[in-house]
Amino acid sequence: MSLPRPATRLGIVLVALVGLLFAGLGVASAHVSVSSPDATQGGYGKIVFRVPNESDTASTVKLRIQLPTDHPFASVSTEPMPGWTTTLTRTALNPPEKDDDGNEITEAVSVVEFAADPGNPGIGPGQFQEFSLSVGPFPDAKALSFAAVQTYSDGTETAWIDPTVEGQPEPDHPAPTLTVGASSSSSSDGGSSSASSSSDGSSSTGTVALILSIVALVLGGAGVVLGLRAGRRTVSS
Repeated sequence: MSLPRPATRLGIVLVALVGLLFAGLGVASAHVSVSSPDATQGGYGKIVFRVPNESDTASTVKLRIQLPTDHPFASVSTEPMPGWTTTLTRTALNPPEKDDDGNEITEAVSVVEFAADPGNPGIGPGQFQEFSLSVGPFPDAKALSFAAVQTYSDGTETAWIDPTVEGQPEPDHPAPTLTVGASSSSSSDGGSSSASSSSDGSSSTGTVALILSIVALVLGGAGVVLGLRAGRRTVSS
């Protein structure tokens, strides 16, 4: 059996190298996630839950979200969603808290549930849906975690409740986590998770550029080697 030529072997190595490098970038799994364009400590803002359907055969028909209980929101408003019914569950606060006007707040929304109406097929395979809330004030915390349960039309459920620990691999079912910016008075730190997304995008772009540079370098070096070999063959002939 004849062995591959040097150029063929080089091509195989390069294909494997590029495959491994791009595999290292990874494609984010379709987790339930949360983001906000204006979440800042002490302020009011919009939070958006993105719900991709991960089943190949069933549709997502319900999403149940646990709002933070250690930092309850004094105000929670829902955005109307055609074809979906929203249910709010309230929990008594002990001790009560006060809003910006000094009024005593004795209860807060602890759970928000979005359920597909009869006749609404829900979120089908290969689709996603976004559900929005207007909440506040945001606490003096860098991040907030929202446990969520996703229910499918076949009765199965996926619980997105696992905490993400810094320095450790992401769990299989991470709870949606929102990055909260510093106070709105600080323009440099006033960004929310959208700023984080921008940073992640820049990082990914830089990584791709680095990969292409490495491949180009390898290809250039291979060209020199092949050229020298061709030159030696020409001289010897």
